[in-house]
Amino acid sequence: MLLAIIASLGSAAVFMLRSRGDSRRMARALTWRVGLSVALFVLLMAGYYFGLLQPGKL
Repeated sequence: MLLAIIASLGSAAVFMLRSRGDSRRMARALTWRVGLSVALFVLLMAGYYFGLLQPGKL
């Protein structure tokens, strides 16, 4: 999930540098990044709530 977030951020940077006038592709890539980040946060919170993740344990 973290790799997908970083890849989305990288693609947004590429779209920002290459397409000077059209920012829709960059906005779509950044929207994906925000969505993936929120999903990761929700999954982490759900894992903690259901006892799958515990602080201080690996």
